[in-house]
Amino acid sequence: MTEVKVPEMGLVVLVGVTGSGKSHFARKHFKPTQIVSSDYCRGVVSDDENDQSATGDAFDLLHYIVAKRLRRGLLTVVDATNVQSASRQSLLQIAKEHDVMSVAIVLDVPESVAAERNAVRPDRDLPPHVIPRQRRELRRGMRSLAREFRRHHVLTGVEEIDAATITYEKAWNDRRDLTGPFDIVGDVHGCRAELEDLLTDLGYEIDRDARGRAIGASHPGGRTAVFVGDLVDRGPDTPGVLRLVMGMVAAGDALCVSGNHEAKLVRALRGRKVRVAHGLAESLEQLHAETDEFRDDVLRYMDGLISHYVLDEGRLVVAHAGLKEEYHGRASGRVRSFALYGDTTGETDEYGLPVRYPWARDYRGKAMVVYGHTPVPEAEWVNNTICLDTGVVFGGKLTALRYPERELASVPARQVWYEPTRPLDVAPTAPGGRRETDVLNIEDVLGAGGVETRLMGRVTVREENALAALEVMSRFAVDPRWLVYLPPTMAPAATSQLPGYLEHPAEALAAYRNCGVTRVVCEEKHMGSRAVVVVCRDASTAADRFGVDDGTTGAIYTRTGRSFFRDPSRTTEVLDRLRAAIGAAGLWDELDTSWLVLDGELLPWSAKAMELIRTQYAATGAAARASLPMAADLLARAEERGLDLGGLRAHIDRRAANADRFRDAYARYCWTVDGLTGLRYAPFQILAGEGSSWAVARDHEWHMTVAGRLADHDPAGFVQRTGSLTADLDSPESETAVTEWWEKLTAAGGEGMVVKPLAPHPDDRRVQPGVKCRGPEYLRIIYGPDYREPENLDRLRGRSLGRKRSLAMREHALGVEALDRLTDGEPLWRIHQAVFAVLALESEPVDPRL
Repeated sequence: MTEVKVPEMGLVVLVGVTGSGKSHFARKHFKPTQIVSSDYCRGVVSDDENDQSATGDAFDLLHYIVAKRLRRGLLTVVDATNVQSASRQSLLQIAKEHDVMSVAIVLDVPESVAAERNAVRPDRDLPPHVIPRQRRELRRGMRSLAREFRRHHVLTGVEEIDAATITYEKAWNDRRDLTGPFDIVGDVHGCRAELEDLLTDLGYEIDRDARGRAIGASHPGGRTAVFVGDLVDRGPDTPGVLRLVMGMVAAGDALCVSGNHEAKLVRALRGRKVRVAHGLAESLEQLHAETDEFRDDVLRYMDGLISHYVLDEGRLVVAHAGLKEEYHGRASGRVRSFALYGDTTGETDEYGLPVRYPWARDYRGKAMVVYGHTPVPEAEWVNNTICLDTGVVFGGKLTALRYPERELASVPARQVWYEPTRPLDVAPTAPGGRRETDVLNIEDVLGAGGVETRLMGRVTVREENALAALEVMSRFAVDPRWLVYLPPTMAPAATSQLPGYLEHPAEALAAYRNCGVTRVVCEEKHMGSRAVVVVCRDASTAADRFGVDDGTTGAIYTRTGRSFFRDPSRTTEVLDRLRAAIGAAGLWDELDTSWLVLDGELLPWSAKAMELIRTQYAATGAAARASLPMAADLLARAEERGLDLGGLRAHIDRRAANADRFRDAYARYCWTVDGLTGLRYAPFQILAGEGSSWAVARDHEWHMTVAGRLADHDPAGFVQRTGSLTADLDSPESETAVTEWWEKLTAAGGEGMVVKPLAPHPDDRRVQPGVKCRGPEYLRIIYGPDYREPENLDRLRGRSLGRKRSLAMREHALGVEALDRLTDGEPLWRIHQAVFAVLALESEPVDPRL
């Protein structure tokens, strides 16, 4: 039995004459989707698998399919004769372009076997010279197989072919099975003492030999160290660093990728001609003092280092100089070169150092990329990447990233061990800062076909909606660094059939009960304007966490991302009041955060919507109050003269009464505001803080309790409590209590309530995050003064809620996704990807009255 090893991701080229059994072999050992057959492609382009005139088009199609599969990282098996070296070269070129391994499997059967197999195929009528010619080409081509493929297998004879087995090999860089936790250490450059200091601070226990030399280190908590390369050169003790790291790797306590300095040191130790510069002389001198056995161990170790590791199910990539997304998990000279040296422009800067292309600025990958290579004063996140080389050998510090915590740890250099060519405090030509890199591109929403969310999978955004959102966001939105969340729309409860009602608690509660929800929270719905608040504890938090260094400490914006107040001083006053309440309630320390994102309503409605009230609602009310009494007076005089009006006067009297109720309905939500006097904020969700998104992680009783504490600790009454009631849906008494509470709220002029599942439901794709149930008088504002007239109410009961419900669930999923990305420390463009999609969905054609 012959074992044939093939890569899990790569290209397998089957080689053999017609009739050698390639198709049978492929079907036996590989999935149908993995096989790309030249015969099949010939049939696709000509409807005849034996039409040799279609061969050119068939191979164009075959190459296209192969390229698409390899781009997606899929194992691809080419079923064609491939006996000519030239035909294999086109396939090898495709594999090279996609940086994957290639393997050839040759099926070498006697000419007589191939001829017999073809003779019994009724669809195959080959001239007698074809098989002998192909065998001659195969014999000539086999001499070059070893040069063409890094690995090839020759199966000779029918028995060996039938007995062969296929085994799959993972790429050396594929360690997705290792999930951490990890401590990723930046460039050490021979600074053994600082490395020991850092490992000790991280909790590692260092093992020493009889001479007191560090020969390993392990973490009692099971953490694994990962070194980004450049362990050697420049520093005072390259052998000591190697001895420690090699011991950790051998014991399974560490991983290490190659740096460019290791690659150069390997060439020097092998006697190759290299330029002895950039600290290489120090390493050679220090290693010269070691034993031959140690130098041999060092050479074997460094020569075996790979270019990069893919870890934690693909969520983490470690490479010395970083790695573009399309290179993750790939293997080629191009990939190794990028991982070792980065992407350079071919130019040099004023210090004689290579100018590096800022690949991280354009990085859009899901995996976190951690690297070193280019010294920076401080480790900073650029998109989802971070450079950990903080120049310890140049007198800076040695830095590590704790993963998945995303926490940085560092120790200072004990001294300047090597004078840098470029001063450490001079920004390198590496990726720039946050403002330069965190810009959302339209392709980030449209090019991906939508936005991937954890709650609902991919949410699609239409191009026409995205363009409308782009206009709003680019022209009217607040400073985008504060725009970390937009609240979702909310669907109303199912239409009530009770006389005189369009919405009623019975339908809202029944909808959740039918979905298997057992407990809900009913929250008072304030008639104001939705206001998202991002508030920082101080200006330093705003600068450090949000990159805003103009002295502002937060933002207050509407559900379309526009600043709530035109006057910046008013925003500052509101933020100061909220900040004081948060501090007085002890939430900064309790929630372990220096910033918060809140969702709530700013009251009164007139504070933001006065122009709308004046032009739309007040104008309607004034016109009705002016015209209807006049009409009633004329009708009264007509009746006095004995005219039969057929109930017209009673109809006008009802309309006049409805107009009065309409005016009273919106007037309840309008009052005078002078500065903060008369202004109120009613929070109902504490959305997020540093490292934690609470939007769905905490139940709504928690949100109500914390929001209530803010109101309790604001003595001036600016923060208003949101009333709430928890209901057990299995209890008729509980439902009755909710209905009575709602009736009391709405009778007193309240808008109504919002009903939400108390805690997240297992099937979030099917359950609405919340439904609103508005009072009958409030709905006059929405549907007009006369909406409760029987003929109008019957027509309104035919309203369709499906599109609104779908929109509410998609926007909710996007909002939660934005908060998760924010608290996970993802780059701003990734947060804006979800925020922008919410704004885009608002352009969908949905009845605004819903």
